Amino acid sequence: MTGLRDFLAIYYGIQAYEKTVWHGMEGFKDANYVYFTISAEQKEVIHMEQAALAYYLQEKGYSHMSIPVPNSRGEWYTKYHDSYHMVLRVNNTGPHKQSVHGEQLAAFHTAGSLYQYEPQTISSYGQWKALWIEKLTAFEETIEMEANNHPNDYYGMLMDFLPYVIGISENAIQYMQESESEQRYHEADQGTIVFRRYHNQLQDRLLWMNDLAYDHPTRDLAECIRLKLLQKDDPMNDIRTFLHDYQRVRPLSIFGWRLMYARLLYPIHVFDIIERGFSADHYESVHSELSTIIDQQSVYEKRLGLFFENAGIDCEELQIPVLHWL
Repeated sequence: MTGLRDFLAIYYGIQAYEKTVWHGMEGFKDANYVYFTISAEQKEVIHMEQAALAYYLQEKGYSHMSIPVPNSRGEWYTKYHDSYHMVLRVNNTGPHKQSVHGEQLAAFHTAGSLYQYEPQTISSYGQWKALWIEKLTAFEETIEMEANNHPNDYYGMLMDFLPYVIGISENAIQYMQESESEQRYHEADQGTIVFRRYHNQLQDRLLWMNDLAYDHPTRDLAECIRLKLLQKDDPMNDIRTFLHDYQRVRPLSIFGWRLMYARLLYPIHVFDIIERGFSADHYESVHSELSTIIDQQSVYEKRLGLFFENAGIDCEELQIPVLHWL
């Protein structure tokens, strides 16, 4: 936003003196805090639910959590140049102290599970199967429409890849449906505060309020492991250590393991690229990303096929079904 310092002074009475950039976002500092703005267009309900989670987490000791601040009129949203904005504030301290990643995420989920009100808009808890079906259907229709409107190399490649995406998505949905009748669950399977896409944010110097969601804790585990499975170098030791450290604090149930496997099977990483393609002005970068993912997918599948064994889980003994074609 242009004139962020003036915006803070005029609408919030905040005298911020020094410009800074954190995570690619421009902010301004005063003696105690750094202030950022985010767009609030059509996201008021989402942001208010996220704000409640952010304030709760800050009270629980997550001092690097960004929280919204009201303007001088006591309002959360401020109209500026025909659009609405929200100001987020975070403590102006150094990098957050590091701890063992798996344990850190488990402690975060434990704190989040004590939050007493399940949000409505930002919760996906218990809804994965329905959301995945909805996403697959919507994407299939949009891809075919966009491919007709933009007959280029990117959409040509995507149309060739689409039957695979549909097939593996349907496998994941089927596995998820079967897992819903799994009775071996415990208290660690209740809903908790999570991230929309977890990629080790807890190790960052600040947590973005608008990254928060509410879901089953294996959402974060799966998204973290997904990125590891897509790495060039062999990630299996790293994954084993991460899961072992997490389970020292919060052991996973059989239901939890099955949910994580289903989520890793569903190609969320592919859908994220396709979604970026829908809003792309130029297709070179998404074409390159998609090409890389297509090349990586066979390695990803092979690693996922070894996932339970690598994690020290005996699927036969525990009667956890797996996809044998992986």
